[in-house]
Amino acid sequence: MEVKTVGVACDHAGFALKKYVLQYLEEHGYAYKDFGTYSDLSCDYPDFGHALGEAIESGEVYPGIAVCGSGEGISITLNKHQGVRAGLAWIPEIAHLCRQHNDANVLVMPGRFIDNKTAGAIMDEFFKTTFEGGRHQRRVEKIPVSK
Repeated sequence: MEVKTVGVACDHAGFALKKYVLQYLEEHGYAYKDFGTYSDLSCDYPDFGHALGEAIESGEVYPGIAVCGSGEGISITLNKHQGVRAGLAWIPEIAHLCRQHNDANVLVMPGRFIDNKTAGAIMDEFFKTTFEGGRHQRRVEKIPVSK
């Protein structure tokens, strides 16, 4: 995957894991833009998910990483954006398939259910896996809602 600037977003339940994500990105030499939140005070994941989704769609960042408690809420929010394919991964194998088969451009992780070591392995897999194309290309092309 060719990385531009990684967009990062979370809610309060994902804040602790997001701190590790930022450390990981720095250690691996990835530039990033942090869309918040910036503390563990209760907040609403859509506020940060939409900011990241808009930045993915505009090309400001690519790819993205998002974290909330279960990963579900921020994933649902991100996938409302036509140019976003957010994949929720809790093990490296899922991150691999999100990239290989779905050309996921946002990795979502469940902050309350994985530790830093697992998150690191998931990010390793996400960044090293390329989109397979082929039969998967036509499927990815069918994802956006036509108007």
